[in-house]
Formats: sequence, C-alpha cells, structure tokens
Amino acid sequence: MNSLEKPIINWFKRNKRDLPWRDTSAWGVMVSEFMLQQTPVNRVLPKWIEWMERWPTPSDLAQATPAQVITAWGRLGYPRRALRLHAAAAIIAQDFNNEVPNNAETLQLLPGIGEYTAAAIAAFAFEEATLVMDVNIRRLLTRVIDGEEHPKPAATAREKSSRQALIPNKNAHIWAAATMELGALVCTSSHPKCELCPVISQCNWRKNGYPKTDLVRKSQDWHGTDRKCRGTIVQALRENESLTENAIKKLWPDESQVEKAIKTLLEDQLIQAIPRNRYRLPQ
Repeated sequence: MNSLEKPIINWFKRNKRDLPWRDTSAWGVMVSEFMLQQTPVNRVLPKWIEWMERWPTPSDLAQATPAQVITAWGRLGYPRRALRLHAAAAIIAQDFNNEVPNNAETLQLLPGIGEYTAAAIAAFAFEEATLVMDVNIRRLLTRVIDGEEHPKPAATAREKSSRQALIPNKNAHIWAAATMELGALVCTSSHPKCELCPVISQCNWRKNGYPKTDLVRKSQDWHGTDRKCRGTIVQALRENESLTENAIKKLWPDESQVEKAIKTLLEDQLIQAIPRNRYRLPQ
C-alpha cells in the first residue's frame, strides 16, 4: 500500500458527494463521463437525471433523432459530445447486445471515447484497475508528489508511469474516485483548502513553500467567442423548428462570425440546411 492510499480513501469515505452515477448501470456511468467532460458536476446533475429517465439504455437513446438529442443536451456545452454519445449508443445497441463494453480497449473503439474516458468507464462501471487521470487527479498528485502547483497540459510518459505505480491491487476504482474527489473538493485549482487535506503532511508542494507554476492558466472569456456564437445558434434552433439565415444573423452582432459558425455547425452535423435558405437541427 502506498502511503497516500489509506488517508485519502478514509477521507473519501467520510466526505464523498452523493452523486447518482456512483450507484447506477454501466450505461449511466458512460453517460455521466460524456457529460462531465469540461462541464462541472452541478450543471451535469439535473441533465444526467433527465437523460437517464428518458433514455435508460443505449437502445433507447439510439432510437432518438439527432434533433431530440441535441435539444435534450441543453446548455451543457460542446454539443458534439451529444451526437457522439448518440452514435456510440447505436453501436452498443446493435453490436454489443445493448451492453456497454467492459474493457478500456473496446470502449476506445466507440465514437467520442478516448483514453481517459475509456479508463474512467472501465474503472467506475466495471471496477477495473485502469489509470484514471482527470484534471483533479493530476493536479492533486502533481502537488503532493512533484511539489508543483499545476500539471503540464498533457501527461508525460514519466507522469503516467509514476501514477500507475500508485494504483492499489485491491479496490483500484475507489482510489481513482477518492483522488478525483479530493482534487475536486479540497486540492482545487485556485484557493485550495490545504488545512482540510488528509495528506498535507506528505505534500511536497507545501514542503517547497507553495511555489507558483510557470504555466499561465488562462480561462477563455466566453462572451464574443466563436463557441458562444455557435451555442447561440444551436439554442435558437432548439427553440424553433427552423430559421432563415437572415433570422440567425439577427442573433449576433458580427455577421461574418455567424457565417463561419453556420459553416462549422454544418460540418459538425449539428445543424442541417433545408430549402428556402433555412436551417434546423438534424432530423
């Protein structure tokens, strides 16, 4: 047992949040992992509950239209995730007897599932000893082990090897959940609550005097961005059966940005062109 395992897991047992996808089907875990990509828990919670009530199995979601899926995704952001989840559901329903594949290698063959998401689904749905490295886990272990404030943008082979060595032989999925929770609730990106940390005595970042990282971590201003423009168009089409291009251009002050957004939304199959120069969500 590594010296971090017992205090972190004991902390987790006392402090973990009551999140519904921690007691659900493999499909429920998969839906949560898609939704939680770059989206905070408090925004995902109500949407996840709605989806699981409406589409409790992959085959249920597979029977929905793309327009229904995009509309139900609401304001979670990055709606391509919704279409990829829809496509993955169709493959699971048809090729896997409506059962989510139980290993990371097979999961990565599905649309929208990369190395991290596959590892997380395998861990939390099937209790596999996979290397789960979300931003919260990486930040926590970078501080405790490496003594640095923030991890590098992409995990290095050395980082992966170091974290792989920490995975316990028993209940590896609990270790993954516990380190993720500690990073999310205590070892936060800014203003960490170090006084509440169960491994503060082992933290090399603390021992080094909390040095600031050389990495500049900037959050993009949402207003005025191409992503905001795209989101505005998709939201308007959720609320209307179709809109003309002229009507869409009235939604946004920069006409050239609207034209670019329409082009990329068409390429991503998030909207559909129909006669009379109108657009709608894909049917």
